[in-house]
This record gives sequence, structure tokens and C-alpha cells, in this order.
Amino acid sequence: MEKIKIGIIGYGHLGKMHVKNLSELSSEMENVELHGVYDLDKEKYKSFDGNNNIIFYDTLDELLENINTAFVITPTSSHFEIAEKAISKGINLFIEKPVTAELKEAYKLRELYKKNSNLIIQIGHIERFNPALLSVEELNLKPMFIESHRLASFNPRGTDVSVVQDLMIHDIDIILNLVKSKVSSIDATGVAILTKQIDIANARIKFENGCVANITASRISQKKMRKMRIFQKNAYISVDFQGNSSEVFRLTEGEDKNAKGIKMQIPGTDNFIYFDKPDIQESNPMKIEERKFLQCIKEEKTPEVTLEDGIQALEVALEIIKKSEESISKVIED
Repeated sequence: MEKIKIGIIGYGHLGKMHVKNLSELSSEMENVELHGVYDLDKEKYKSFDGNNNIIFYDTLDELLENINTAFVITPTSSHFEIAEKAISKGINLFIEKPVTAELKEAYKLRELYKKNSNLIIQIGHIERFNPALLSVEELNLKPMFIESHRLASFNPRGTDVSVVQDLMIHDIDIILNLVKSKVSSIDATGVAILTKQIDIANARIKFENGCVANITASRISQKKMRKMRIFQKNAYISVDFQGNSSEVFRLTEGEDKNAKGIKMQIPGTDNFIYFDKPDIQESNPMKIEERKFLQCIKEEKTPEVTLEDGIQALEVALEIIKKSEESISKVIED
């Protein structure tokens, strides 16, 4: 097959992490080459101390002429312009989340992609590849209620967008993937405290199948937290994305001979409660998502996080922002 020649667009904090991982994957995977890097700020190139075979380009167009696969790791506001150019040149794309800043841009990318459907496009919702979440994916997850908290201390990086697009969108994407039902309504509130964008937000999402998700995200918290709790018939699952752990409580009618973990019989009944902490392998979620993306290109398969997934997450995120702004206006008016 044709060699996968990779270009990384954006050499900031995340871009440097992708360069490191993709340099390693170029050695580990056949017919994969990290070819070049482009960033508007050429001063960033001076910090590079890795593979001397990587070319640092002066212009984006020069890079795009010499690659067939691009990783877009730039501020969200520039995603559309770069992705549009890349798609028009027949280049496979990995786009960091959120897919674009505005829905009209995302919809334009969708139309461009329809005309170039042989391309592989993956959106960088990295938490889909978190080992804590992967440890429970074999369970028959049918959520009835989901509660998630994603709290972080303030960091100027990422404040070009609201906390909804920066942090909450991770949980939005995961929840949409788990529930697999259309959203019926959204209620939300949020506050801008340290920036001009919303810094803390809470949303309640109702789905047509009856599931409800309550999501909180903050980037002004003293304590860091990335947890999701999933409640369904006869089961409770807790996933700690930061602590790299998960817990599963299950209720069974009768004893489950194949069950792992601790069991307790409910007095006076034939029912059992099982508690298990699934084994979790230490791994690099970013490298997992990169490897799977490259494998999809090799095998011409649909990626796990598609362009459509990115668009749906953005649709919900922007509706949450809209509802939050409405709630802020109402409080000010009152």
C-alpha cells in the first residue's frame, strides 16, 4: 500500500505530544512516516530535539503538497479553514476536538466529505480511548441515568472557547455514544468568571429513550475530577478517567458462576450483588487513538470517532451554550 505520510499542523502543547507519539508509531508501524510539521509561530520549531528527518515547513500549502494524512492540532477557530484545504487535496484528517468552532463550518465539512468519502476523517475525542472506559465496554451498557463531573484548575490554554467546548464536550461525546438515542431536550446554566467565555456549566440532557444525563464541567476548580457514573437496570458503573479505575455493582437473580469480584447474597432472596474492579492496563490514550486512526487508513475502515460523531457532539455543546447564555440573561434581567 501507499506509505502514510503524516503532517502535523500546530506545534503547541498538544502538537508536541502528537509529534512524540507519531515518531514512535512511525517506527512501530509498517508504511507509516511522520514527514513534517507546520506552525504559524516558527519560534516553536527551536524547541524540537527529536528525529532530524522531520521537516519543519514555512507554509501550510507546502506541507499539504507533501503529505497524504494530516493531524490538525490548532486552535478551534482555525480547524475549518485547514480541514477544508486538506479535504480538497484528498488528505486523510485527524482533527482535534471540537471539530469546528461553528456548526455551519462543520456542516460544510460534512458536504465536502460526502464528495470525498474515500478519505478517513477522525475527530480527537481522546476519552473514548481512556483505559478506564475501555475496561467496561464489554458490559451491556444501557444507561437510564448518567452523572458526570469534569473539573479542572484554570489554564489559559483552551480559553479561546467555552468550558463546554473545551472540557464538557468529552463527556457529551461519550454519553451520545453510550445512549445511542436522539436528544429530546436540554436545560443548562453557566457562568463566565475568569474569561469572556463560560467557565463553569451544568447541563441536563433528556433522550427520547428516557435516559437522562446530568453533566457538570468547570475550569476554575481547586480540585481536579473526571468521573462518570452510569445507572441502569440492575447495575451501577463508575468510571474515573483521571484515576484510571472503574467499579461495577451488579444485581443478579440467582448466582452467576462466571462473575468476578466480591459477591453478597441479599438475605431472604435468591438475588446476589456483585462488586468488581475490572483490571486496567496502563496505556497512552492519545497513542491508542492515533494508532487506530492509522490502522483505519491502512484497512480502509470507518474510525471509531467519525466526523458525524464530532458534529453531533458540537450540536449538543452549542445548544448547551445557548441555553446557558439564556439562563444568564434571565438572572441579569431579574
